Amino acid sequence: MCGIVGYIGKKNVVPVILEGLKKLEYRGYDSSGIAVIDKGKISVTKCKGRIANLDNIVKKKNLFGNIGLGHTRWATHGDPSDRNAHPHTDGSGKIAVVHNGIVENYASLKKLLIDEGHKFKSDTDTEIFAHLIQKFYKGDILKAVQEALVLTEGAYAFAVICEDEPDKIVAARLGSPLVIGIGKKGEYIVASDPIAIVKHTRKVIYLDDEEVVLLQPSGYRITDRHNAEVEKETEEITWSLDRITKGGFPHYMFKEILEQSQTVYDAMRGRILKEEAKIKLGGLESHLKWIDKKDGKITGLKCLLNAKRIIILGCGTSWHAALIGEYMFENIIGVPVEVEYASEARYRNFIVDKNTVVIGISQSGETLDTLAALREAKKRGAITLGLVNSVGSTIARETHGGVYLHAGPEIGVASTKAFTSQVCVLALMVLLMGQEKKIINKKTSHTIVHALLKIPEQIKEILEQSDAILNTAKQYVNFNNFLYLGRGYNFPIALEGALKLKEISYIHAEGYPAAEMKHGPIALIDKNMPVVFVATDTEDQIYQKIISNIQEVKSRKGQVIAIASKGNKSIGEIADSVITVPKTLDFLTSLLTVIPLQLFAYHMAVLRGCDVDKPRNLAKSVTVE
Repeated sequence: MCGIVGYIGKKNVVPVILEGLKKLEYRGYDSSGIAVIDKGKISVTKCKGRIANLDNIVKKKNLFGNIGLGHTRWATHGDPSDRNAHPHTDGSGKIAVVHNGIVENYASLKKLLIDEGHKFKSDTDTEIFAHLIQKFYKGDILKAVQEALVLTEGAYAFAVICEDEPDKIVAARLGSPLVIGIGKKGEYIVASDPIAIVKHTRKVIYLDDEEVVLLQPSGYRITDRHNAEVEKETEEITWSLDRITKGGFPHYMFKEILEQSQTVYDAMRGRILKEEAKIKLGGLESHLKWIDKKDGKITGLKCLLNAKRIIILGCGTSWHAALIGEYMFENIIGVPVEVEYASEARYRNFIVDKNTVVIGISQSGETLDTLAALREAKKRGAITLGLVNSVGSTIARETHGGVYLHAGPEIGVASTKAFTSQVCVLALMVLLMGQEKKIINKKTSHTIVHALLKIPEQIKEILEQSDAILNTAKQYVNFNNFLYLGRGYNFPIALEGALKLKEISYIHAEGYPAAEMKHGPIALIDKNMPVVFVATDTEDQIYQKIISNIQEVKSRKGQVIAIASKGNKSIGEIADSVITVPKTLDFLTSLLTVIPLQLFAYHMAVLRGCDVDKPRNLAKSVTVE
């Protein structure tokens, strides 16, 4: 994905755009650029590399204007370079465009435009859109954009300015997020994420697919791409500005790891009735008893509690949370669950019906594959639910219901606090369904609630071991391959721990069920292959099996790092390094065991000199295929 920001108002646009781009840099950082209408002319400045490079160049140009666009890029079409950086202009240089997404029919459009005499300066698909607007432009930039969009296939969020109409920004979305900030006295900001807006205003409008907005100092107008008027409600950003600052920490990721005692608490706050040990999830209440009616008659009961099957969709870290959810639902509720990579489900014959509940997990609420799979499930009659962090996101708006994570903005590209909030919310859902279905009795409910409410303090206890985990990282920083192994609820944590290490430190790491080690991976084990075992002793039978796995690694000269339960002394006799976590219920243990693995990956990356918050080739949310 990429980050786009546009401003129109009375302020000098340059610092507003640059500040917005710095907030959006987590979305892509291959190159960046800015277009400003300065003294009646569009001035474009762009360069390869981080926004700091752009900032240095812009400062020397002394640009000034009241309208402009900015872009920070994650490369899709064309390599990261000055020429492929956005904004892109048309052949006349009078129209400038920034874009997040992919124009899928760019090749045929480019041929059409070349045949008409258009000449291109970049390898991007975005430049084609600028030339399409030029093709249709006859003095009305809104109409030209609408006509260009009719020919455009793919996913996009566009923002456009025109030298001949210097008091207008036109923006549009299909599949990529776009939000409008409504400031004071004719001031508007358009951006990919509210974090680029919140300093200037908390009043926002979230655009939906195929909507186009015209922003002018005199007001705004929203249409579809065929120019039909669309009415939208204004919403309020509720989170505080300090949630998107580092607050003195060296990296956003480290800050967000340390926030997890609070964010897990926030995921539960107001949702647990402690005295009764009851769960209240407002976004699901209407779907516990949802009745279909036709001509006033009840035709069927589409009810979460009556689901014959649950499918959980996710990508990356969210997929690992989904695996934990699968174990919870099946072990505690007894409902069959399938966990699907959303990217695969959307292109299969996705078999769902009215007795299926499909849950999509996405931190951003904009993950393209997850959104597309949910739309397909909804079309086929399934109940669709979203577990998302971003209020107002597309998944939140398009699903039948769901639960917000309340983790606050997550800026670090590698997800940490969103993961634990996802697992916590899944646990709440399971407890709610178990109570409603009379599977979980009052005594068990109190036991689970008591354990849940202890989790934030237990996370704090683990976080206090950060320096000790740093010392462990120093012992292993020069190794280039790792195995992560776990069983039961800790198998998905092994996957997540390996993902974190490879994401931010570029160390090759693989996660497996511990029992699968003997089916291939054991061939890799020698003194140069450290093995991380997630080996809590909440289930004695599984624990004894994993101890045997550790012995097998040690007998082959492998070095073992163990994540073990507090008070377990025996594991220290065989493991080379031990990090302990407090004891909790088996199905909640993943909320604790993941924390030391996040810290281990973080410290390894810092020790190796990696850019923790902006790992190479990655962006925070994938909104293009």
